[in-house]
Amino acid sequence: MTRYVRVPSHHSPPSHPRPAAQATTSSTVYIDTPEAADRFLASLGDPPRLAVDTEGASFHRFVDRIYLLQISTASANAILDPLTIGKPRRLGELLESTESETIFHDADYDLRLLFQDYGWHARHLFDTRIAAQLLGIRQFGLAALLEQFLGVKLEKKHQRADWSMRPLPQDMLDYATQDTMYLLHLRDKLAAELERLGRTGWAGEEFERLEGTRWDHDASVDAYQRIKGARDLSRRELALLRELVAWRDSVARELDRATFRVAGNETLLELAHIAPRSIDGLREIRGMPRGVVERRGANVLDAIARGLAVPEDQLPRFPRAPRWDRDPDFDARVNRLRAVREAVAQRLDLDPGFLISRERLETIARKRPGSLEELAAADDLRRWQVDVMGADLLRALTA
Repeated sequence: MTRYVRVPSHHSPPSHPRPAAQATTSSTVYIDTPEAADRFLASLGDPPRLAVDTEGASFHRFVDRIYLLQISTASANAILDPLTIGKPRRLGELLESTESETIFHDADYDLRLLFQDYGWHARHLFDTRIAAQLLGIRQFGLAALLEQFLGVKLEKKHQRADWSMRPLPQDMLDYATQDTMYLLHLRDKLAAELERLGRTGWAGEEFERLEGTRWDHDASVDAYQRIKGARDLSRRELALLRELVAWRDSVARELDRATFRVAGNETLLELAHIAPRSIDGLREIRGMPRGVVERRGANVLDAIARGLAVPEDQLPRFPRAPRWDRDPDFDARVNRLRAVREAVAQRLDLDPGFLISRERLETIARKRPGSLEELAAADDLRRWQVDVMGADLLRALTA
């Protein structure tokens, strides 16, 4: 089945922002059969530029995946339903081609999902979020950029929508298509500004680094140890948290529901700290869902019992952090490097944290490189970062 969604057209921006949903003079095709997907993608030929977005459902589902694919070229807009069309092979060829530039806004999560679900490595990228940050723009969300550069005001009511639901109502489809249909025009505006400021090369380096984006979890750290607040627990409480997270995740997997919809991290931390031994005790825990207590309370108590039964010599601990030789001048060097960062960021009108992170400054302070080449290798700095502040960072290390 193929349906058509009325969407805004590509007009020059007006003097006052207009709600995108009110300008409905062109159509986006909604495609939910493999045959229609093949025909549409074949009809695109080899477009020089292709705007792409994905919709997941991490706010609702245990394991996220792509539930919607939005595509725009200079002459076409489409929404593809991955649940019914399967893997759109031709789209993968376009994304992995160096002939077609692929435009995303905030590509990181999209690229991870595309690799996870289809094994694709998108190449020849342009990320409008990164471009905006390189221009010193602090409000770099898509809605803010479209209003600033194109005078288009997007609706925000479906930001946490459940894109796994079917059928999708018309207003959600209208919302989804807005994520790509303006990207080609926005890309041109941002690219012109990058060229004007002499930062096109910076952007190219950042975009090239995006090409290898994929999931990369630290295998040395278990999931329960990544929970904020876990490091504040005793080893016994950490054993309880490990069992509670395993219980929570098994329920979430069974229900295909986001983990926080079963029990939030704060609730699990309190359970680990208090270790209630009865159903009445569970009811006293802040944030403990009543339905979970009634239907699965016994399982929660079993998890707590397992945590309490772990022998003392088998209690979990966090991996040891790297040990550094005592260096009384380390903090002073970091502060001098931070002063360089602040001065360069102010001169370039960039966010200091985007220019270079504190973690990278600390690595440089520890390794104390003596040349620009050593600096570039010290913490995998970008060439443009070395160009704009490398000499100043080296001087700060020897001050």
